[in-house]
Amino acid sequence: MKVFRALLIIVGVFIASGAFAQSSAELKRRRDKLTQELEQLNSEYQQTASNKKVSIKQLNILKAQINLREEKILNINSEVRNLDNQISKSNNTVHTLQSQLDQLKKDYAGMVLFAYRNQSAYNKLMFVFAAKDFNQAYRRLKYLQQFGTYRERQAGYIQGTQKELHVKINELDKDKREKSNLLTEQEKEKQTLGKQKNDQVRVISDLSKHQGELKQQQRDIQKKIAKTTREIASAIRKEIEAARREEEERARAAARAAAAKAKAENREAPAAPKKTAVKTTSEILNATPEAAKLSNDFLGNRGRLPWPVTNGQLIHGFGTYTDSEGIRNDNNGYEIRTANGAPVRAVFDGEVSRVVDVYGTYTVIIKHGEYFTAYSNLRSLTVSRGQKISTKQTIGTVYTDPLSGDATVIFSLYKGTTAVNPKLWLADN
Repeated sequence: MKVFRALLIIVGVFIASGAFAQSSAELKRRRDKLTQELEQLNSEYQQTASNKKVSIKQLNILKAQINLREEKILNINSEVRNLDNQISKSNNTVHTLQSQLDQLKKDYAGMVLFAYRNQSAYNKLMFVFAAKDFNQAYRRLKYLQQFGTYRERQAGYIQGTQKELHVKINELDKDKREKSNLLTEQEKEKQTLGKQKNDQVRVISDLSKHQGELKQQQRDIQKKIAKTTREIASAIRKEIEAARREEEERARAAARAAAAKAKAENREAPAAPKKTAVKTTSEILNATPEAAKLSNDFLGNRGRLPWPVTNGQLIHGFGTYTDSEGIRNDNNGYEIRTANGAPVRAVFDGEVSRVVDVYGTYTVIIKHGEYFTAYSNLRSLTVSRGQKISTKQTIGTVYTDPLSGDATVIFSLYKGTTAVNPKLWLADN
């Protein structure tokens, strides 16, 4: 029974270790990704810092670095908590295994002493013949035969427990070293974070000297975003109206064909179809089998769509946010920072519905059945209206703002005329 409990403890340790390893691996992957993004931002910041004139780009990069570094510190905190839990469990396991090993050794010592006292053949025979009856003698004989086997098995249990104890002690030492390294890294990140927050205060102070110019830049950006949003909404409404007219024309063509066939067969023309209820936007956009299939395929890839750029950091997500000037803004999509001149790609198969020029930059709208995706702030295009598009196909390159130095693409997703949160549709970046 004691041996069975020891095996349960060992199995439980392996299960707990597996769960910990999975969680720890996920946290480590996230920490490595944050480190990579921070290194990239640091490289960009060094380039902007070489310019004596403080720019909005410097401030934006500092803000992004601060946010990522704070997230990395929180990530390290989670890793340390995991390690603390694992170290505590490992300590308990080591104590339990040590107690179990001590008991096994004690039991084994008793068996060795018994075997020593009864090692001669004479003593064994006397033990058997001293039985009260034949049945007891038989049981004593079987006991002597099984005793040796049991002693060997107990020796095996001792060796196995010693080995497991050694493994757990090594794991415990490894976890303690890893925790120490994480705490060192965390302290380094905190120091860097403090320095960057001081840099942010300095940059804001320098930029405040040009407050009027900055506010005008912000107003220009908001004006451009508002116009882009209106253009997208207008383009989608036009697409819906065009689909409605096409369906009506198909219905009229079918009626004409039926009338012509009846006339050719010298039959009475069929009665004109009764006026049906007004169809929904979804029914209009999915009127053809091809459109319905594309909508279903798009919906089936919810949460797995690729990002519109291969490498990028999310600046503003879907919904309302407040910018550095304290202005509230409504964002209908994802604003993503990427590299200068980076290619922008379609997130799914579809057809280019519209290409719109907004103050010298382009917005491409792609139709996916009843769904639409929009890619704004493009410098150049590689597609045109009516062109069939495949997933991850390049549709243009991102525009870089000469004043801020930021290369950002705004990605929006609509179901009919309703904007939806891209977070629910895009894969983890």
